[in-house]
Amino acid sequence: MHTRQAAPDTGDSRSGLLSWSRTVERELVHRASVAEVLLTDVHMCGPGEFLAAAAWTRSHPTFRRGRDDRHSPWMVVETLRQLGIYIPLRYYAVSATARFLITDVAFTLDPAAEPRARQAASEITCRVSVDGVRTPRGRPAPAGLRMRARFSVGGRAFAVAWGGARFVDAAAYAVLRAGARTAPPGGARRRPRPAAAGVESPADVVLSLGRTGPLMDAADPRHPFLFDHGSDHVPGMALLEAARQAVALHSAGHFTRPTACHMKALRFTEHSPPARVECVQHDRTSVFRFRQGDSATAVGVLRYR
Repeated sequence: MHTRQAAPDTGDSRSGLLSWSRTVERELVHRASVAEVLLTDVHMCGPGEFLAAAAWTRSHPTFRRGRDDRHSPWMVVETLRQLGIYIPLRYYAVSATARFLITDVAFTLDPAAEPRARQAASEITCRVSVDGVRTPRGRPAPAGLRMRARFSVGGRAFAVAWGGARFVDAAAYAVLRAGARTAPPGGARRRPRPAAAGVESPADVVLSLGRTGPLMDAADPRHPFLFDHGSDHVPGMALLEAARQAVALHSAGHFTRPTACHMKALRFTEHSPPARVECVQHDRTSVFRFRQGDSATAVGVLRYR
């Protein structure tokens, strides 16, 4: 990879210099494994404006590139997730001990413009805008913000992602989770074949087959990407992957690679009992919902081309 070079000229003279030579500190993107860190450099260009670099490996163990060498679309979402942690910690004085809670996340990408990972990692440039910063009176750090990022390679834009997050301290988080109840895990459950879920490894399957449909039920609760650090609830990336796998099953493998999505978290999704994954197909659009008991925990849409 290049050690340092001028960022591609996309009409902004404030581009500065970006480096793809090494990753940022894993603690600043909430990753336990260095191998899962995508960000390599971030610079502030002005109030609420940032330029960032990310390296997308061609051999990601979970989200493998397709037969045409395109990266998994979840690389867009994971890059946004890491930006949504790094920038508040580095530039907005959010405490390192704060809990980051995703409120919603979305992306859209152009398959014709996507980079191909043929020889080496793809060097991604992200132009990031931050708005909706909510800072409570008398506090030095915000309680939440919204972020939008445009992704490009060689000056050619291929994706846009956006979302929101809120930040709570340990005391506030304890209050939020005070009523959480987790049922004891059940016995072994029947699972779909990996190919039917659109994955290669049985360990990457995050669904089991319940009597009324698929359940959010990871085959590997210590999955090196989806659960690489402990969490008392199901992370947003795991929910998105469960929704994608449910659509793959529902469509008999016809829809496996979304080109757009939008998910909103309504409440925490607990690890147990497994949440039901409900999906309804409308042409190339699938509406999904996670439900535990009588409550929906997350809703969203996946679109395909």
